[in-house]
Amino acid sequence: MNIDNIELEKSNCVNSPCPVEATLNVIGGKWKGVILYRLLSGKKRFNELRREMPKITHRMLTLQLRDLEGDGLVKRTIYAEVPPRVEYELTELGLTIKPIITELYNWGKNYL
Repeated sequence: MNIDNIELEKSNCVNSPCPVEATLNVIGGKWKGVILYRLLSGKKRFNELRREMPKITHRMLTLQLRDLEGDGLVKRTIYAEVPPRVEYELTELGLTIKPIITELYNWGKNYL
């Protein structure tokens, strides 16, 4: 899609759902994009994610993972072991966001 098509579609966001708003509702906030970025490299356990994001609280990581799971972007797998092992990974839908997360990374790198 080029910029001209975006200009034409702006008017569609007035009386109908806006695609940008929908996207930001799913990946917006301080941590969801970072979680998705961390999961691009593959499955991770909860504590692996915590180590990679030391500023996030246990509760916030739990809530954000639940939201992403509820939106169908993240899959949670619980293994029947003692102690229980839980892994998180991107779903097929979650993998489709890779170009967006990659561009956010590139933009942020240039900005910094």
